[in-house]
Amino acid sequence: MSSKKTDALLNWLITLTAIFGCSLTVIFFALSSIKELSIQEKIQYRNQALTTTAIVFLASAAMFNTYYAARRAQAMQKSAIASEKNLEIGLQNAKLNQDRLIAERFMGAIAQLGHEKVETRTGAIYALERVAQDFPQEHWTIMEILTAFVRENAPIQHVKGEQQQEYQGAIYSSRRRGGSRPTPQVDQNLHEEFPKIRTDIQAALTVIGRRNLLEDPKDQKLDLRNTDIRQADLLKTNLQQADLRGADLSGADLRGADLSGCDLSGAKLIRSILYETKLLKASLYGANLCWANLNRINLSGANLRSANLSGASLRAANLQGANLYKANLQQATLKAANLSGAKLFLANLQGAKLGKANLQQTGLIGANLCGANLNGANLSGANLNAAKLHQTEVYFANLSEASLTEADLYQANLIGANLYRATFYQANLTQANLMGANFSQANLNDVKLEGTILTGAKNLELHQIREAVGDRTTRLPDYIEAPTHWRQSG
Repeated sequence: MSSKKTDALLNWLITLTAIFGCSLTVIFFALSSIKELSIQEKIQYRNQALTTTAIVFLASAAMFNTYYAARRAQAMQKSAIASEKNLEIGLQNAKLNQDRLIAERFMGAIAQLGHEKVETRTGAIYALERVAQDFPQEHWTIMEILTAFVRENAPIQHVKGEQQQEYQGAIYSSRRRGGSRPTPQVDQNLHEEFPKIRTDIQAALTVIGRRNLLEDPKDQKLDLRNTDIRQADLLKTNLQQADLRGADLSGADLRGADLSGCDLSGAKLIRSILYETKLLKASLYGANLCWANLNRINLSGANLRSANLSGASLRAANLQGANLYKANLQQATLKAANLSGAKLFLANLQGAKLGKANLQQTGLIGANLCGANLNGANLSGANLNAAKLHQTEVYFANLSEASLTEADLYQANLIGANLYRATFYQANLTQANLMGANFSQANLNDVKLEGTILTGAKNLELHQIREAVGDRTTRLPDYIEAPTHWRQSG
């Protein structure tokens, strides 16, 4: 019912009420004028008339007040609805203005990314960073734009990638033939000069590295595959879960950076600085880390299968449980590093420095440790079956309960080593130096001891010597005589 019809109905009701009240009043006053009535009855009728009139008019006033109160409430409700609609329209207009502003800033910055001047492109990159900060809903879109900018403007040269594959192939083919490492190539990498990174590319990497990680979608990764970002400044940047497969980060500064969960398979990090870098559970399969600085790095559980770490420095690095199958660690420095539980099967550790390293329960089956330094290292429970330890320094190392079945320890130096319950079944200890070593419960069955120095050995018993194979050149402790079945020539 419309408001006009409601007002007309109310007016009619008020009029009828007034007429009804007046009629009753007139009737009561008329009755009070009858002469036959007593004065008391006349007064009574008049009082009733006045009371009735008052009641009728009070009821009319209450109806009038209730009606207009309802009208005011209705008006206020209409006003609130109108205000809400105006607010909604205002929000829509604000969103439209915001979208228009984003679009304008987007288009302006993107247009400048292709500008010929590097300073203009750099400014556009920082403008996009500001958009990402002001409008979080556009954060990931901008990160994808910046990573695409790096990929398009700093692509890696495929020729270099092919040369890298050839180099890796040369390393492992020479290893299979029992040859030494290709020193000229390594030396070339040591003195190779890297080009300076472009200013705009560096700016894009800086913005990406300091982004708000909380705005990253859980199912998305930064795509920086096959990019040439040599000598990039990535100090303390956050590149978690980034896809850096085949990227060239040679000479890059990655100190304190977070690369946890990154995929760096086939990447080049020659002479890069990764001091205290986080690479927890990262994949470095086939990566080239030749001469890189990896001191105090966290590579716990990382995949370094077939990686090239020749000449790299890994002092006090955490490689616990890492996969280093067939990795090249020639001349690498691993002093005080934690390699407990790591897999170093068939790894090349020629000339590596492993003094005081933790190699507890480490798998070193078939590993090449020729000329390595393991002085004071903890190799308790390690698996060194068929490992090569020619001329290896193992001074005062802990080899308790280690397995060295068929290991080659020719001319190795094990002075003062702890060989408690170690297994040397069919191992080669020819001309090795074991002065002062602890042989308590060690297994020397079929061990070659020709020319071996055992003077001053501790807890070495006659039955252990009888199980071994020696000759008159074997130097035994004073309290043990050479078994009669040993050959008398040599």
